[in-house]
This record gives sequence, structure tokens and C-alpha cells, in this order.
Amino acid sequence: MARTREFDTEAAIEAAMSAFRRKGYEGTSIQDLVDATGVGRGSLYAAFGSKDNLYLAAIDLYRERYALPLVEMLRGGTPARELIREIMVGLVDEIVRDGNRQACLIIGAAMERAHHDSTVADRLRSTTRSIEGALFDVIVQAQASGRLSDRRGAADLARFLVTNMQGLRVMGAIDPDRKALMASVEVALTCLD
Repeated sequence: MARTREFDTEAAIEAAMSAFRRKGYEGTSIQDLVDATGVGRGSLYAAFGSKDNLYLAAIDLYRERYALPLVEMLRGGTPARELIREIMVGLVDEIVRDGNRQACLIIGAAMERAHHDSTVADRLRSTTRSIEGALFDVIVQAQASGRLSDRRGAADLARFLVTNMQGLRVMGAIDPDRKALMASVEVALTCLD
């Protein structure tokens, strides 16, 4: 008879996600994951099969915790300009508040794994496209109603904004200076005029 799992799987994935955010995939050893999760090596392997699978589970949880709420927020009906500004200001505030200077798992995975791991690349592409798609929908609706200029295409604006948000995370990891990050936000928002 198989033994029942004696640990909270989601809590273990969350702890692993934090470890991967701090040290990256390569820098996080199995022992680091054991220490972070409080779950024995054998139990981690039994539950996830490999470090790669635990990493994918962490990416999936990161998407669920950070990307999907953003997509839902974009679908909430707030006027586009105010909503996009609110999201970007919230991102800056999150970057500045993060005393641990944890990396965005999406950016870390993109830089460290996506170029040689198609499964990771597919997950990241899916995540960024969901955000981009939600931004596209908001922009199209705002352009159609005249609340945003249609001088630039909605697809180009959506991609630019996602690129800018990821750039804020990168620059915030280097120097979480709120004033400098907010200056970048304000410049980015001018593309909506």
C-alpha cells in the first residue's frame, strides 16, 4: 500500500519558488530545496520526480500568484489609462518594498533556462502572452471608445507595456530607486497618448 504524502505540496512548491527566486535554478541545490521546504530529499523526488519538475511547478505557482491576478485585474473594467498606471505603480511599489531583492521568477527563468529548455520557454511564453493579451483587450476597447489614442496599434502597445514591466523588474533588482523607476513608468505611459 502506497504511503500518503506527509507534507503540504503547495507549501513546498512555494518554499521552492522562493529559493529559486533567491538563487536561480543553477544556484539552488537539492539540499537548498530540502532546507527551504523542510521536506526530505526522497520525499521531494517521490512527489516531483526531479529538480526540473519542481522548478516547473514553481513557475506554475508563480504564474498563478502573480500573472493570473494581473490578468483578472485587467479584465475588471477600470478605465484603461488609470488601470495601466495603477498596475505599473503597484509593480514599482512591490519592487521597492521587496527587502529580500528576490528576482522575478519569469525573468530569472528567461535568462537562465529558456534558451535551452523548451518546456520552460513555453511556460514563460504562455504567461507573458496571457498578460499581453489582457492588455491588448483593454487597449482595443479604450481605443474604440476614444479614451486612448489609436495612433499606435494595440498589439504593439501591449507588447511594449509587458516589455516595460519586465524591464522595471530588472532595473529594480539592480537599484530599487522608486523615483527613477517611476520616471520610467511616466515615460512609458506617454505611449498611450
